[in-house]
Amino acid sequence: MSETASISASIAARYASALFDLAKSDKKLTALESDADTIGAALDDSDAFRDLISNPVYSRSQQEAGVTAVAKKMSLDDLTVSTLALMAQNRRLFALPQLVKALKEMIAVEKGEVTAEVTSAQPLSDDQQKKLADTLAKKVGKDVKLEMHVDDALIGGLVVKLGSQMIDSSIRSKLSSLQNAMKEVG
Repeated sequence: MSETASISASIAARYASALFDLAKSDKKLTALESDADTIGAALDDSDAFRDLISNPVYSRSQQEAGVTAVAKKMSLDDLTVSTLALMAQNRRLFALPQLVKALKEMIAVEKGEVTAEVTSAQPLSDDQQKKLADTLAKKVGKDVKLEMHVDDALIGGLVVKLGSQMIDSSIRSKLSSLQNAMKEVG
């Protein structure tokens, strides 16, 4: 992990811990989970939002006004809006992706869940996602929440990351293995 990523993760962990503790004491963990999902989706989908949180050209007040307006438009809980405003005031919005990740991990631990990061060549249907989650749940003995990604470079198959374990059944990796085997023979 690079030094910058380590610093961002450390900053995000402190904000996430404080926000999680406040939400837990106010019995708002469900709202916090929804907020984390919403912010994560906005970070994935919006170049303008990513620019707002990471571009140093914006002043503290511009970032605060922007992120507060976006948060209210997304109907986020007041605790989350306040935390985002505080992060903007302290010039810490760049750590927002790590904050979302930390919050999701804390909520999953609280609920007794594990999160599996699944990358597929094509979007999986709801039925396929349910079957995959059930299969993984039997394997680990806990509820499994899927975090889905699509990467058409896989050609076909899946890559599943569950904790420190990775299962790669993609056609891309099989072709790569075959290519390496051919190099050894020739």
